[in-house]
Amino acid sequence: MSENISNLVDRFLRVLEKYDFSAAEEMCTEKATVWQNDGKPEQLIGERLTQFRSFVTTVESMRYDVLRRFDDGEAVLQQQVLHLNMTDGTSSALNALLYFRFEDGLIDRIEEYVYAMPAPGEAA
Repeated sequence: MSENISNLVDRFLRVLEKYDFSAAEEMCTEKATVWQNDGKPEQLIGERLTQFRSFVTTVESMRYDVLRRFDDGEAVLQQQVLHLNMTDGTSSALNALLYFRFEDGLIDRIEEYVYAMPAPGEAA
């Protein structure tokens, strides 16, 4: 029996937390794409992971917390927070909605919508 896709998404996030980008790429199809609401065109997963490798050089540790998830057996939609502890001692949290589409048990597409959350006491 194959692993359910929610477990695959969890495993994908855990390998990213360990900076194991090769393992993350192996969990994706060769043609897997990533889109983010940053105004840039979608990228192949390998290109995106190369950017992520550069980004984490200033990150001491990171942790993904999934707040809610919907799994229909073919795709996963989840709300998450990425907690970052930086090498300079600062920390931050990145809120996002992610969509993962699968093909033959591998991630074939990721869509990431990053959004800002107001600080406690601030108006939304």
